Amino acid sequence: RGGLRRVRARCARRRPRPRRGRLLALAFALTLLLAGCGRADAPGGSPASVAEPGAAPLTSREPAPPFDLPRLGGGRVALADLAGRVAVLDFWATWCAPCLETVPVLNRFAEAHAAEGDVAVLGVATDEDGAEVVAPWVAEQGVRYPIALGDLDLALAFGAPGLPTTVVLAPDGAIVARHVGAVELDELEASLALARMRAGPAASAD
Repeated sequence: RGGLRRVRARCARRRPRPRRGRLLALAFALTLLLAGCGRADAPGGSPASVAEPGAAPLTSREPAPPFDLPRLGGGRVALADLAGRVAVLDFWATWCAPCLETVPVLNRFAEAHAAEGDVAVLGVATDEDGAEVVAPWVAEQGVRYPIALGDLDLALAFGAPGLPTTVVLAPDGAIVARHVGAVELDELEASLALARMRAGPAASAD
């Protein structure tokens, strides 16, 4: 019972959700509880990931579902825009407490690989209220990578069992890793190496 209280506290929403889409939100919240917001009860209290270093990588060449989303601040971003690069997609929400932990990690990762040209980091906000709540949160938390305005349907389409979930795509658009919970920098680096390896000689030569 104490473990369940910890999971609920970790998944606590920071603001009431609107009526619109409430059934979907409740269904997703249930998966958050069952997944423990990324297995929050893992040893040491650190969220485990679906494809973490040392674990078996995803063996199927599962294609990423297509998307075309508005970007926070203007413009749009589509899956096709990420072709030819390793893409790191982080699905999050302003009401998800563990999502706070991913921001400094993704900031560091994005900045470390900015000059390489073959890595794209994109945060995908799933809040129903869109830019109205996302923009202040992004400014407050000091997010320094692009943000797209998505929804829970897209997170589920990418196989997210809870928030945050970070999905890593190879340059050909195949999903090579899913990290459930607050991802660590070494996990992202391992997934990047795996995605580059799966890109093949032709992609590596670019």
